Amino acid sequence: MGTFRFPKAERLSRKKNIEELFQKGRSFSTFPLKVIYQPQESPGRPHQVLITVPARTFRKASDRNTLKRRIREGYRLNKALLTVSTPFSLAYIYTAREILPSTTIHQAIQSSLQRLNRYEKKD
Repeated sequence: MGTFRFPKAERLSRKKNIEELFQKGRSFSTFPLKVIYQPQESPGRPHQVLITVPARTFRKASDRNTLKRRIREGYRLNKALLTVSTPFSLAYIYTAREILPSTTIHQAIQSSLQRLNRYEKKD
């Protein structure tokens, strides 16, 4: 059983890495999330995750923070499902127009991590 932490090392925060992810990464959708992913070059690092909720859709910062907290919690609890050897840079973008319950978000994250495992086997 893996650890259920979400340390700073697992957060995608360098501007250069974020720009590269959005320019060169591939994407797919699992409602209510759009996932952009790219394998990292250095194999010894952990998977890094970026979580965004558009301010255009959710004007109130409290709504955006609630959704980011739910996505972060869903990733933290389910990251053990991502069992690939190559580390990924991931971006989760919330695409729904309303605030959905945590269970829906957690299910979307589970399916996205399982889908990433399949992509690794093809490449």
